[in-house]
Amino acid sequence: MKVLILNGSIFNNTRSAGNKISDFVTANLRRKGLDANIFNVGTAEIPMLDSVKIKAAPPAVTQMCEAFQSADLHLWLAPLYHGSIPGVMKNCLDWLEITSKMEKPYLTDKTIGLICWADGSKALDGIYTMNSIAHALRAWVVPFTVSISTEYLFEGNEERVISNRYKNKLKQLIDIAVSRKIEIQE
Repeated sequence: MKVLILNGSIFNNTRSAGNKISDFVTANLRRKGLDANIFNVGTAEIPMLDSVKIKAAPPAVTQMCEAFQSADLHLWLAPLYHGSIPGVMKNCLDWLEITSKMEKPYLTDKTIGLICWADGSKALDGIYTMNSIAHALRAWVVPFTVSISTEYLFEGNEERVISNRYKNKLKQLIDIAVSRKIEIQE
């Protein structure tokens, strides 16, 4: 089973929340024997979608769309920015419009798990946003999501190790998403 981890954070340093969560999720998926790959929106160099000026999708966009469509399972993670997900992440998802004429357009029948983090208790706003986008792209969203308060994300400031509280929730999301996808494939 191929799994795509969509890291919607623009911060790309190894200590960033997005990279720490992506790495944790990827390691857990690989321990299950799954082919897990991270797509980082912060380094992908996907241009802004402008259907008037751009007549053909750039190669980076085509490769991104192929990766999104070839994955059996997606895990999307994003920080909350002003009540929503980062614009660069939304832009990547908007480019899936180039798949609209395909037999299975967008993310038809893909299973998607959602993770969002924020200061305070507003991370659910990002979950709601990603949920709406996933449904618009014809995907099925795992009913268990991980809404993270950054205050409790890490144990120890120096090491920035994900807390047991969130390790357990992330593992639970992985287990639910993977078992749902396996059930569908059988």
